[in-house]
Amino acid sequence: MPSFAFCDIGLEAVIERPPRARSTLEHFPSRAKVHSRERPKQLCTRPCGPIWVGEVSGEIERAPGWLGRLRRTDIRGLRRARLIAGLSLLLGASLLSSHAQDRFASERQHMMREIEDTQRQVSRETGQATLDPRVLAAMGTVARHQFVRKDLESEAYENRPLPIGHGQTISQPYIVAIMTDLLRTRPGDRVLELGTGSGYQAAVLAELAKEVYTIEIIEPLAKQAAQRLAELGFRNVEVKLADGYYGWSEHAPFDAIIVTAAASHIPVPLVQQLKPGGRMVIPVGSTFLTQYLMLIEKQADGSVTTRQILPVAFVPLMGQH
Repeated sequence: MPSFAFCDIGLEAVIERPPRARSTLEHFPSRAKVHSRERPKQLCTRPCGPIWVGEVSGEIERAPGWLGRLRRTDIRGLRRARLIAGLSLLLGASLLSSHAQDRFASERQHMMREIEDTQRQVSRETGQATLDPRVLAAMGTVARHQFVRKDLESEAYENRPLPIGHGQTISQPYIVAIMTDLLRTRPGDRVLELGTGSGYQAAVLAELAKEVYTIEIIEPLAKQAAQRLAELGFRNVEVKLADGYYGWSEHAPFDAIIVTAAASHIPVPLVQQLKPGGRMVIPVGSTFLTQYLMLIEKQADGSVTTRQILPVAFVPLMGQH
């Protein structure tokens, strides 16, 4: 047995930081609109008193008297300067946004290299030196920083699990990759996931399968994941709040089933909902003893074969079972 284990939990999993305060943005309608059809009134050339510089929705915008001595060309120059300043601010904001995107793109590429390096290191245990190119493409496409807490965005592409609250974690990128690879998901497949968490694994699966059904037992996580996946445009993912041990019989049978929490045994309802020829990947073992990532394959005659892949460490599967 190898002397290492891939950890999907850590101290961060049980340390919950206080939530960051969020401000409520209110939209206030504009108080005034410039009537473009009206020509600006003639500037006053008197040396004192306020002057009219334009009528705005019935309100008069005023300026000091010295402005009246400026030539029209000077006014145009000021307006041009303001326009240039505004465009400069917009350009600066665009450059900052591009810089952030480039930073995450670079970190994502680094994460992909680590995933491929790790796979080569454990090729003896997994039986393969490389992962499916489709799986790698999906991992490189889904933005992991959009599935972690804002205060952890800078760590989003590190090859380790991160806390998402309620004692749960977002899985280590390599674990997401190898579990997805073992499913051998095809474009027309229907996939069931137990343990939605932040929705990251479901998003990766959505890039590969036709339909993804994912179950989360912790209500706040289920709601957040459903909202996040919808906002990011993952239309082929459906989230359900329930005890995942019993699967989702309404949408069974499934071509593939993935469990992202450690079970003490292989749940019988999941085996029953797996199609003949289908695959299930699940960590099995107790929290304080060795857990193994298991591959379950259902044969055409309904018989089942199991194979140990890697030693792992996951949070326990929750529920009343």
